[in-house]
Amino acid sequence: MKHSPRTSRLVTGLALLLAGLGAPAYAAADAVATFAGGCFWSLEAAFDKLPGVLETTTGYTGGHDEAPTYERVTAGNTGHREAVQVRYDPDKLDYETLLIAYWHSINPIDRQGQFCDVGPSYTTAIYAHTPRQRRLAEESRTVLAQLKFRRDLATEIQDATRFYPAEAVHQDFARQRPEAYARYRRQCGTDATLSAIWGR
Repeated sequence: MKHSPRTSRLVTGLALLLAGLGAPAYAAADAVATFAGGCFWSLEAAFDKLPGVLETTTGYTGGHDEAPTYERVTAGNTGHREAVQVRYDPDKLDYETLLIAYWHSINPIDRQGQFCDVGPSYTTAIYAHTPRQRRLAEESRTVLAQLKFRRDLATEIQDATRFYPAEAVHQDFARQRPEAYARYRRQCGTDATLSAIWGR
């Protein structure tokens, strides 16, 4: 993806800032990351493209329902968001790269949802599994808020809680049903919105 000069500087600055925070040895938990970014089909597809990703799982997290289903979560009464849990090899992929991929996959100023999906289950959040993940997530949000958007972002940063895998039909949707996924993405205007925010 080619970025505008301003966006390229932002990405470079973000990467340098994160790198400057130091890179202590990874703990076992650092090989797991969890993000909510609207429809979990799209977020899963974005992470699947990254070398070093071992597995992605769509699911639900952040709420109070102990047996969430797609129908209940999207109805908006469970407190859960649609989310993706990423298992990755920290020797090949760092958390900073996951953060950059995440931000470039969402509209971080939309408080109502993402693209054509509206409601609390489609709002955005980063779920930190370790203090280091939280620190990096907070630093990245601050950089974007100050240097690019010049306003507070809608994306929350919370401690990770129990993650509930979604139903089988929602796993690997983009790879299993590429035509249906492409149609969904086109009808939602996802790529047009992302290009307007981040540049082509």
